[in-house]
Amino acid sequence: MSWGTELWDQFDNLDKHTQWGIDFLERYAKFVKERLDIEQNYAKQLRNLVKKYSPKRPKDEEPRFTSCLSFYSILNELNDYAGQREVVAEEMAHKVYGELMRYSQDLKAERKHHLQEGRKAQQYLDHCWKQMDNSKRKFERECKEAEKSQVTYERLDNDVNATKSEVEKAKNQYYLRTHMADESKNEYAAQLQNFNGEQWKHFNNAIPHIFKNLQGMDERRTVKLGETYRSFAEAERRVIPIVSKCLEGMVSAAKAVDERRDSTIVVESFKSGFDPPGDFPFEDFSQNLSRTGSDGTISNTPKGDRDRDGGPGSRPDPKHATSKTKNKLWLFGKKPKWSVKMAPSLEDFSHLPPEQRRKRLQQRIDELSKELQKEMDQRDALNKMKDVYEKNPQMGDPNSLQPKISETICNMEKLRSEIHKNETWLSEVEGKQSSRGDRRHSADNHHHTPQGRESPEGSYTDDTSQEHHTPHHRSTPAKPGPPNPDPHEFDDEFDDDDPLPVIGHCKALYSFDGQNEGTLVMAEDEVLYIIEEDKGDGWTRARKQSGEEGYVPTSYVEITLEKNSKGAVTYI
Repeated sequence: MSWGTELWDQFDNLDKHTQWGIDFLERYAKFVKERLDIEQNYAKQLRNLVKKYSPKRPKDEEPRFTSCLSFYSILNELNDYAGQREVVAEEMAHKVYGELMRYSQDLKAERKHHLQEGRKAQQYLDHCWKQMDNSKRKFERECKEAEKSQVTYERLDNDVNATKSEVEKAKNQYYLRTHMADESKNEYAAQLQNFNGEQWKHFNNAIPHIFKNLQGMDERRTVKLGETYRSFAEAERRVIPIVSKCLEGMVSAAKAVDERRDSTIVVESFKSGFDPPGDFPFEDFSQNLSRTGSDGTISNTPKGDRDRDGGPGSRPDPKHATSKTKNKLWLFGKKPKWSVKMAPSLEDFSHLPPEQRRKRLQQRIDELSKELQKEMDQRDALNKMKDVYEKNPQMGDPNSLQPKISETICNMEKLRSEIHKNETWLSEVEGKQSSRGDRRHSADNHHHTPQGRESPEGSYTDDTSQEHHTPHHRSTPAKPGPPNPDPHEFDDEFDDDDPLPVIGHCKALYSFDGQNEGTLVMAEDEVLYIIEEDKGDGWTRARKQSGEEGYVPTSYVEITLEKNSKGAVTYI
């Protein structure tokens, strides 16, 4: 249907309708704006959530468990999902909201133009009507005046008392009014014909054309709304494949969780490399009890076991045994406080258990190798550049590159030295582990387990940085404090079962009460065997002739080391 033919008299209503259409379009645009704001806020909240739960530590320190890696993969997929929500918001902002606002401005301008044309046409028709109406009123007025002049003329013409001049004057006035009435009639007829023509044009040409334009504008607005409705849905539908991939990635991450692999990683992360402790021997303290024939009891301990456990002359020191037991079991119980607080991070990682130390050393060697490769590549590049400069002096001075080449070579030598040093430590760790395993399997489980190379109170004294030296006698005895724990917390915790060899002897210059656990009581001028040198902490490990071992202050004894002794080695 055409608005021009059906709604020719509804100009005001069409004015209101077209304004409502633009208002509705802007209302929908506002809806889209609020929707895209929701998408943007949703995406922002998702990204903040991902950032909050993403790992803060460097990648080399992140947990390698499959459950953690899967969770991080889910966070990455969720971050991509948030990006797709931002894409939806951007699509809606440009292709829906922005398009609607631009189209709304165009509609307002077009509507204003059409309505102005309609008002101008209406005003012109009103003007024609006023002209026609004025000529009509004039014609009516002239006709009344002519009628009056006719009555006056007839009255004077029939009046015998009226003079001839009065009659002539009335007659002339009558003719004049009649003439003016005829002219008004002609003018009115012309104006009426003109108005009828303009009115026909107005309602058959001008108004239909204007209303047709308004109808086309309103229909285009409706079509535009339909297109933006589709764009609104397409903005969401375009990201569905990518969103599906994000969700598939989350499902794949969930399937990648492997409990057996996580268990293996736990073993690799915390494995110390130590061997489990051996069986404790039976210590028979009833051997010195007198047995009478009347009690009818016989010792249940075989003779061989008694000899192996030690006779009256070699009965182990209870205090020493307690110290040893305490030192052996702390790995499975609660660590002494000093083992955590005082263990420094050494360059050779000797404060770590063997297996962890091996991994750290290998990791450092790999890192140093990468740095060395970079330096070698830089050296090769500088040498090539130097060759180019030598062949083409205009490109640069080859001597200007020599300092940088020298610096690179120096860095390479330093890195090679570091790699060699770490490889040496690594080979020592691997050699120690293999030798410890061989000795452990060949040891007699029923043999009395001597105290290992633990320092007093469970400290460990494996330190490759200490060299053999003969301590000098000090004029003033300075009793050191309690033996400091060596940072090698785990090295040799369960060392071989063979007793340490004698590497020298010493003579006590002063008596020592040995009140600290793990120390050895000695009298003045007593001669002891040296089985381990002072590692720099002021204590020397010694053994009495009775077999009892412990630590004595180095400043309290005069030490003589045996040359070419098989035991005179530094334990690593």
